Amino acid sequence: MPPNRCKNEPKCIGVFTSGGDSQGMNAAVRAVVRVGIASGAKVFLIKEGYQGMVDGGENIVEASWHCVSGIIQLGGTVIGSARCKDFRERKGRLKAAYNLVTRGITKICAIGGDGSLTGANLFREEWASLLEQLQENKQITKEQMEGNSNLNIVGLVGSIDNDFCGTDMTIGADSALHRIMDCVDAITTTAHSHQRAFVLEVMGRHCGYLALAAGLACGADWIFIPEQPPEDNWEAAMCSKLANARAWGSRMNVVIVSEGAIDRQCRPITSQQVKNVICERLDLDTRITVLGHVQRGGAPSAFDRLLATRMGAEAAISLLEATPETPACVISLDGNNAVRLPLMECVNKTRQVQAALDRGDFTEAADLRGRTFLGNKDIYDKLGAMTKHTKDNIPAHIKQLPYSIAILNVGAPAAGMNAAVRAATRSLIYNGFKVLAVQNGFEGFAKNEIREMQWDDVNFFVGAGGSILGTRRTLPSACGFDKIACVMKKRKIHGLIIIGGFEAFHAGTELADARENFPKFCVPMVVIPATLSNNVPGSDLSIGADTALNCVCESADRMKMSASATKRRVFVVETMGGYCGYLATLSGLASGADAAYIFEEKFTCSDLQKNIVHLRGKMSGSIQRGLVLRSENANRNYNADFLTRLYSEEGKGVFDCRLNILGHIQQGGSASPFDRNYATKCAAKASFWIKEMVTKYAKCGEVYCSDDDTACLLGMRGRNMKFQSLKKLKDEADFEYRLPKEQWWMSMRPLLRLMAQYTDAGALYKSSVIQKPDESQSETDTDSTI
Repeated sequence: MPPNRCKNEPKCIGVFTSGGDSQGMNAAVRAVVRVGIASGAKVFLIKEGYQGMVDGGENIVEASWHCVSGIIQLGGTVIGSARCKDFRERKGRLKAAYNLVTRGITKICAIGGDGSLTGANLFREEWASLLEQLQENKQITKEQMEGNSNLNIVGLVGSIDNDFCGTDMTIGADSALHRIMDCVDAITTTAHSHQRAFVLEVMGRHCGYLALAAGLACGADWIFIPEQPPEDNWEAAMCSKLANARAWGSRMNVVIVSEGAIDRQCRPITSQQVKNVICERLDLDTRITVLGHVQRGGAPSAFDRLLATRMGAEAAISLLEATPETPACVISLDGNNAVRLPLMECVNKTRQVQAALDRGDFTEAADLRGRTFLGNKDIYDKLGAMTKHTKDNIPAHIKQLPYSIAILNVGAPAAGMNAAVRAATRSLIYNGFKVLAVQNGFEGFAKNEIREMQWDDVNFFVGAGGSILGTRRTLPSACGFDKIACVMKKRKIHGLIIIGGFEAFHAGTELADARENFPKFCVPMVVIPATLSNNVPGSDLSIGADTALNCVCESADRMKMSASATKRRVFVVETMGGYCGYLATLSGLASGADAAYIFEEKFTCSDLQKNIVHLRGKMSGSIQRGLVLRSENANRNYNADFLTRLYSEEGKGVFDCRLNILGHIQQGGSASPFDRNYATKCAAKASFWIKEMVTKYAKCGEVYCSDDDTACLLGMRGRNMKFQSLKKLKDEADFEYRLPKEQWWMSMRPLLRLMAQYTDAGALYKSSVIQKPDESQSETDTDSTI
């Protein structure tokens, strides 16, 4: 007979992973463990999923703080995952209940897909009767039954398919996209060399998210997804589309097939079938690549590490705050917000999708996936809608308008800028506009360095790094308002899309303010934030920041790996970002840093000494490596060299220290899948907004609009994409340090310190989760922007 547990003992949380593994699960486990322990609870690791819960014994072990060290960057799940037939029977669940109650575990964090979460909810519903049966069988005492009478469940969705209704992104989906895009980028080089067509099969038995998102991110010629099967005679339509791409001058074709792809009669469409059609009808050298389980493997992306850490922390807090009346819930992502939703409501909606697919109701299936899923497909279709036609490349079904829209990049280059230019160019041409590309920002604008863009000019923009158009930091005021106005008159420009960072925002405000004196500026203009610094007022996220975060995380992973092979070592890493600490803070949270010094949070010598003492204590034990991040303008006097020397001197006898300044590698390279898709969707939204404004204010071939809301910035705010007046946003900007006055990610700073085992006031993390959002308050459909 197991011993009775004292009612005053700490609350006990059990965490397990179940079903298919996905990258980021380890980060979620780490967050649950550390937030739980920091809150005074005991946390138990349940190994091998439900099977470990049923078998008990050494499969259920109490976690320590350091037992989850060094796992945030690992793929898979270190505590194992297994399918469990025993748990499907009441007899198996009875064993699981015994194993939990004898350890006092009455709070469970389940990490898995809809099947795993459904099992957890059933377990919760049966909990009282299971305990009664155990007590009747004399396996537990009446006191144990009464002291553990309620089971609380919180779910986190781990699935690379992103197939769970209720969350914009599941843990692992972004990492799977990284694996897919790595393969696509590699394949396109060889395909281009040999003028081949490639058919790529990606995972997604019941959900086409990976195929759709990958298609957007690489500009695939055709995609097959189960939620929207092709029309009958799709073979001819696909071949026509592929032939059209060749007519534009493309030397290759890419077709992406979801493994669950079907036709309108619910018959499977296979990769081999697609290849045969292309070979027979187009006589193209065609190859198949089935990516398979490589999509599940590898290190988690920065996005998945952050998502899993945030969701894991919120799950632990939710469990500790739960009462006997608290229903089972799932922690989800809605835009940039963490939300708490009824678990079974989400599970049932997810299952309705498959039911709709089974009966051939594809419209309902796509609707259940959400407006964002439909929006992504609509954007994909429009960006690939143009066909080669006459000498001016304008097909008959597009009404050519007498208006020209200029696109330019301003500020430092950011990964994803080219994807935004591509999407804007094609969306504007699709809507009948002439598109003018401005070279080298406003410097080029003032010199009339402008050329007209055709549909095929942006064929290879989507994955290219840097800024193909060229970009400069110079503001319009420095180039001359009169020169820019003169060029706008000469080139008959009726709208502007400005893509860039704080300088782009600042330039937009200057043009808006100058409208009174320069009427040519009275045209619709929209700024799209694109900077790795993520320092643009009016938007939680900027194009390019995700790519830079991944760069920092990958570099930190390599540094920590080198330290584990040598002696105890601390790395001081300097990141870019100007005066904005976003990159240092979020990459610190995603890479398991011990500290991150930023301009927004002042620090003194005594703070530095406190951090060193803390680090010495940690590294006197089993920890072999330390990581300290510093934003480049965190402090004029406490520079990176000073911090390295200080840590080296004060760490003598325990650790040595090395300095790494990452520099411009954070700006280079191909854009991440997140940045490619975010850029694509932002630019498409901006282009359709331009069309709306031109339609509203056009008169006799001219466009004149002076209202504040016609000079806007498009940014993500919480769960909405919003067009916001540049003039109004000026009040939210610190122009001296090029920062927003309020920054959402500052609320993540305490979580960073908590994860590093600090217990001071700076580590007091407050839950940011909100209850189920009111759909009526949503201004526009959005997801996490992937």
